[in-house]
Amino acid sequence: MGASLARAAQWTSVAGSGKGKLELSPMNEKLLNDIIKFIESFSDKHPEEAKYVFKEALTWETSLTSSSFGGGYDIGASQITSQDKDSNGVALLEMDKGTLKVRTLEQAANVIKMAKEKSINEVRMCLEENRDPLVKILGPAFATVDTEDSTVIRMVEKNKTEATEESSLLLRLLLIIQQMDMRLLNSCMQEISKQVRLTPAAVNADVALLQSFAGDSPNTPLKNIQFTSRHVFSNDCRALPWRQVHGDICYVIVDPHDGDSFCVTASTYGCFVNGGFNEEKQEVDFEKKSEVYKDLVTLLREKSNKFAENISKKEFSSHQETQRETDKDTIMTSEQSVENEKEEDSKTEKQMKKQKDTGKKGKAAKDGKKTMKPSLKWKSLEDSRKNEKEETKKKKKRKVFEQIEFKVGVNRYRIQSRKTPQDEEDMSESSDDSEEEEEVQDRRQDAGSDLPSEYWQIQKLVKYLKGGNQTATIIALCSMRDFNLAQETCQLAIRDVGGLEVLINLLDTDENKCKIGSLKILKEISRNVQIRRAIADLGGLQTMVKILQSRNKDLKCLAAETIANVAKFRRARRTVRQHGGIKKLVALLECPPNSTDVSKDVEVARSGALALWSCSKSTKNKHAIRRAGAIPMLAKLLKSPHEEMLIPVVGTLQECASEPSYRLAIRTEGMIEDLVTNLKSSNSELQMHCAAAIFKCAEDGATRDLVREYGGLDPLVSLLPQSDDKELLAAATGAIWKCAISAQNVARFQELKAIEQLVGLLNDQPEDVLVNVVGALGECAQEPANRLVIRKAGGIPSLVHLLTGTNQALLVNVTKAVGACATEPENMSIIDKLDGVRLLWSLLKNQNPEVQASAAWAVCPCIENARDAGEMVRSFVGGLELIVSLLKSSDLEVLASVCAAIANIAKDEENLAVITDHGVVPMLARLASTGNDKLRRHLAEAIARCCTWGNNRVSFGREGAVAPLVGYLRSEDKQVHRSTAQALYQLSRDPDNCITMHENGVVKMLLNMVGSSDNALQEAAAGCIGNIRRLALANEKARYA
Repeated sequence: MGASLARAAQWTSVAGSGKGKLELSPMNEKLLNDIIKFIESFSDKHPEEAKYVFKEALTWETSLTSSSFGGGYDIGASQITSQDKDSNGVALLEMDKGTLKVRTLEQAANVIKMAKEKSINEVRMCLEENRDPLVKILGPAFATVDTEDSTVIRMVEKNKTEATEESSLLLRLLLIIQQMDMRLLNSCMQEISKQVRLTPAAVNADVALLQSFAGDSPNTPLKNIQFTSRHVFSNDCRALPWRQVHGDICYVIVDPHDGDSFCVTASTYGCFVNGGFNEEKQEVDFEKKSEVYKDLVTLLREKSNKFAENISKKEFSSHQETQRETDKDTIMTSEQSVENEKEEDSKTEKQMKKQKDTGKKGKAAKDGKKTMKPSLKWKSLEDSRKNEKEETKKKKKRKVFEQIEFKVGVNRYRIQSRKTPQDEEDMSESSDDSEEEEEVQDRRQDAGSDLPSEYWQIQKLVKYLKGGNQTATIIALCSMRDFNLAQETCQLAIRDVGGLEVLINLLDTDENKCKIGSLKILKEISRNVQIRRAIADLGGLQTMVKILQSRNKDLKCLAAETIANVAKFRRARRTVRQHGGIKKLVALLECPPNSTDVSKDVEVARSGALALWSCSKSTKNKHAIRRAGAIPMLAKLLKSPHEEMLIPVVGTLQECASEPSYRLAIRTEGMIEDLVTNLKSSNSELQMHCAAAIFKCAEDGATRDLVREYGGLDPLVSLLPQSDDKELLAAATGAIWKCAISAQNVARFQELKAIEQLVGLLNDQPEDVLVNVVGALGECAQEPANRLVIRKAGGIPSLVHLLTGTNQALLVNVTKAVGACATEPENMSIIDKLDGVRLLWSLLKNQNPEVQASAAWAVCPCIENARDAGEMVRSFVGGLELIVSLLKSSDLEVLASVCAAIANIAKDEENLAVITDHGVVPMLARLASTGNDKLRRHLAEAIARCCTWGNNRVSFGREGAVAPLVGYLRSEDKQVHRSTAQALYQLSRDPDNCITMHENGVVKMLLNMVGSSDNALQEAAAGCIGNIRRLALANEKARYA
């Protein structure tokens, strides 16, 4: 366990502490589960070694209580000890005030059994407190080392000369643990291999390409770039094998023009700056010192402005002409960007025209009054923004291809239209709030129009702020707060007269009263979209992030709340992250246990959660929040009785739950129970966020079971009648949909009469609600009894009507629901009368592969249960040609569903003749080399059906489909075996096919399947062998005749 923990486990750090924590990731979950299985079975497999007493007890803070312990333990008021003792009379297990000490693996297995569903938490806490458990189990001599470990060799040699019972036991235990370590490392290697994104070849190609452009000239992107090691392993990696377990490929030293050199780790999951390279010792500090970037070039662009500037210059555009011919995908992308640019240009011209119409100046209302102008700083910002827009527009018209970008994994350049490094990062952010990124028309008070009195009063107050002393400044701030700052006129007035710059400058003063007054105003006016952008442009976010470290709790609250308002668009969220704001905000979540001002600490934590909620709408920020150790703190705050605290906490969790690592953490940290508890709250907003969090987390089967066990299904169904609150309804129906994936949950929904209520929501609801409602009905309709309920409730006409929609997600769900209902003949007759099959068939023309696949799956039960299926299919003009043409798709799900549909269509002889004329045989044969078991199964079924017409079985042999089909029998999927045996049986009626099958070793595999319990497989296998045998006998007779 030592090597796997040190080398394969993923560790992180909790905010405010240097103590290592196991990251809540799928890799670590697999590692912990393997360790649990090892310890649970250890006593049965190795009874002597399980009783070995550790050199030092494993100690950690446990979640077990006295009620968890049963027989074999002495339970006192505050202490629990095991009745089993060592030779010195010391208990092998002790628990005192929540601290657990374990001295044998046998007792460790007992702890896991007592922890039950919390066993993974116990093991995680144990390993976090005991980073190298071998030191405590076997002694310091067995500590995990990075260099070659000769401990086992020394022990074997010693055991030969000085063999004792204890030394033999110690040696056996060490060997068992080392074997377990190797299994864990291999398991982690397999897991990592599934997640590979970068490859050694791609990284080597990128480094070589960058080296060709490096040099001392200021026009080059870099001074120098080189690997830390010249040695290359057989897999093209330069990292040591034990670092390859972490995904490391190589380490690169970069020497930029505008800074000190630094060392980069290139890994399968991206590139990041490490702790540096020691040239004397030739050692790399593997600690992660930066964000993880998708490739080397993206990292260099972020770290070196000079690199980003030079790599985009025209000197590198000489590759452009050659690449236009070789990169069709890029050209298509660029052509599409031209169309987008035309649309953007037309929109920009309309906006400019509108601004000109509204921006005409009139005469001043009163000659005696002076008209206020924006401050010079604001004016310069606006001028620079306009100049940038005009320059961008000119560049668009002048040239389509402007920039060449390096792409990882491709040893050539790829042309990319109009993308800057900043744009790339923007595109990597979440698109949840994409509407916030739309350009907002800049609205200003017309200098010549009648201005409200508040405008002039705010003007005077800003003068006092600019020129007054400390007392005058505080009075002016207080007076400014007397205005209705929620009114847009007052908000824009503060900006137009230069008040924003003054308010932001006040944040840099040493006077807390001025800072508090300024932040209170900024907090109110930052609700305005234009003010948010202005604050970000003026550098206000950077100053607020610094204030988060202040000792004054009021200041921290106000700064965090203002950040929460401003961080509604991507650039602001990125600024917060890049200036260390995420870690500081996470630190606000920690409430001191012995605080004298609990209410203020709660307010600080609430403000921090609000800001994290806004920041969590970006994918990179979600990862930063997790790495900062926020998850345990959020789990703790989720138990708070304060609703005003719970809303931002749950909001942050439901926003982050789109990431698998967060869903895992929410489940393992016991947050599902708290979400279900808060689902029963009277606060509709809190209910909505809890339901939304369950909606996202219920993607995982274990989470769905926990929701049911904690009684979460009942409150979800109770929210369905609240049809007035659409957001709450969308969240509740979404949670019901995902929970309904589990059959046990569907049974509970049946008891609660949820299906009838869902059918009632099929009309007059927004699309986001309909998507979830139909998705839930589709899952419930997998049960025969529920299909009857849907029909009796009048749901089928509503579902068929929704097939005419355009929402892609809704179409995917409604086709699945209609297909599930069509498995009942009574339902099918209703669908047919409503022309539902024709609507499903028309969806096969949809450009979305998911819709195509879902429609094709739905067509299958319709054909099976229609009264005159053959005639119905032929009545669709061009329908058979359409479905055959879908065999050209590159989507595996589409191909599998179409093959299933063809297998049903081919049951009718006339239809089989038509699709044969449309070339179905060669198209099916071309798919035979697939390795996907789902496609294999339905492809074999389709081939079996098509063999019954004419010379199709001969054609399949000529097209080379027979040999690949024999390989299907090596699959582990029993359904693949059955459909393949049926196809081979049909094909074996042609002598040439029999010869091909025999040459590929089909007889031996079919002989094993003749004894199968599956009657269809047994019969088909025997029939195929019989045909091959008859051909062999005929040849024998011909030879001796």
